[in-house]
Amino acid sequence: MPIFQYKGYRPDGSEVAGTIEAASQKEAALRLKESGLYPRNVAGASEKRRFSLFNRHDATLLPSVTRQLSTLISSGVPLLEALKSLSDEQKGFWKTMLVDIRERIAGGSGLSKALEEYPKIFPEFYINMVAAGEASGNLDNILTRIADFLEAQDTLKSKVRTSMVYPVFMICISFIVLSFLFAFVMPKITRIYKDTQSALPFLTVALIWVSEIFQRYWWLLMGLLLGGLYFLRELREKKRVFLDRMVLRIPGNILQSLYFGRFARTLGFLLEGGLPMLSSLELSAKSIGNKVIEMNVLESGKRVSEGARLSASLDGFPPVLLQLISTGERSGQLVEVLKNAARSYEEEFSRRVDKALSLLEPVMILCMGFLVGLIVLAVLLPIFQLNQLIK
Repeated sequence: MPIFQYKGYRPDGSEVAGTIEAASQKEAALRLKESGLYPRNVAGASEKRRFSLFNRHDATLLPSVTRQLSTLISSGVPLLEALKSLSDEQKGFWKTMLVDIRERIAGGSGLSKALEEYPKIFPEFYINMVAAGEASGNLDNILTRIADFLEAQDTLKSKVRTSMVYPVFMICISFIVLSFLFAFVMPKITRIYKDTQSALPFLTVALIWVSEIFQRYWWLLMGLLLGGLYFLRELREKKRVFLDRMVLRIPGNILQSLYFGRFARTLGFLLEGGLPMLSSLELSAKSIGNKVIEMNVLESGKRVSEGARLSASLDGFPPVLLQLISTGERSGQLVEVLKNAARSYEEEFSRRVDKALSLLEPVMILCMGFLVGLIVLAVLLPIFQLNQLIK
């Protein structure tokens, strides 16, 4: 049913605002009056506007809100009062959303059902875990585990983003510096060589040619750059499986450590939360970030549903991880084994990223030095050639 935002007054004259679910605006006003409120304004909530304006905050606020809700519930605060406290602390979209969730629960809906109305905010595993917590009466502990998991995932994502900052920054700076040299500095230096009747070295001719391209057709180069970025984006969308298969073949296995660590972490977390194996495999497959491994996990789910063991169903996984899973299945400690494996892969990923960055810095400096050396050599070669002629 549609959701309406309302503003009105309580019997004591104080103002109140919130959201309510009703079939029509008239029904919403009647329900508010029946609850003892005096509505002043009832209007439809704009779902598109809420999501488009505030989505950028979702990733950082979800773990914090989840942990605060867990703390309140474990302290004995009723769920409705806990949600009210959280909504009073938030602003904008999050305030509206928490008020709406509280209204739904007050109307008889469960927490997991209320969260289903916001699939862009609450992942599928989040909702399933909350449903399991409600069924078992262990909601506060489940929310704590979810918060721990989300914070661990954010830490890992932050590590990936941080590792990309330096190379991207260096590439951008190098492009800007070289563009400035070729577009503004080189034309003034090479102008003295253009009118000379003597044959210029090939390197100098190439430098003059590149400089003229940057000077006259910079707009075309910018267009090609933007077109290339758009092409790569489209290629990523249409050839996702092919590109992800190529990524797995990159030497060093840096990203493989990331993917397998995500799988082990998510699967162990979901199984620990009480979700069935098949549901856990399906949800953990979506969290990996590589389409090839995701398809392998989904295929393994079909084999598991037919009675096969998980360790014998996973294709394309490292033998060490398969052996750990097999050991966990035999000992009944699969969750602990997966958590230990995830920790190992995440530490391995961090080590390999640090090692790659330590090698990347001198390589990029050498590349820049090589390019600058070519430019200097192209400028000086005609002078050396002129000196030889004078002698």
